[in-house]
Amino acid sequence: MSQTQEFTYLHTMLRVSDLERSIAFYTEHLGMKELRRTDVPDGKYTLAFVGYGDETTHTALELTYNYGVDHYEPGTAFGHLALGVSDIYATCEKLRAAGAKISREPGPVKFGTTVIAFIEDPDGYKIELIERH
Repeated sequence: MSQTQEFTYLHTMLRVSDLERSIAFYTEHLGMKELRRTDVPDGKYTLAFVGYGDETTHTALELTYNYGVDHYEPGTAFGHLALGVSDIYATCEKLRAAGAKISREPGPVKFGTTVIAFIEDPDGYKIELIERH
């Protein structure tokens, strides 16, 4: 590969079982905005991109809904998404009050000082919250 090759991280794709529920989770609970949506009836799927800013300068999350599929197993190879937050304890309390599942309470990582927590989206995908000052 040429040393002049440049790469840009564009998006991560997750298959979701209920597109509207997933868009609501990421926009209402995590503050993302729906950036664009493409419905492809011939292919029997809809793509919705959510994120924190314009895709020319920010990485996005692609939510893929395949018509008629109401359940996915996240699998053993996928790890998690990660988001930085300024106050992890307040963020987790706000998310808990809104009905989000907290699968690991906020606290320092084992053998370290970084404070993290884990939440899950409606399809069970894990999202790591990392406190950043």
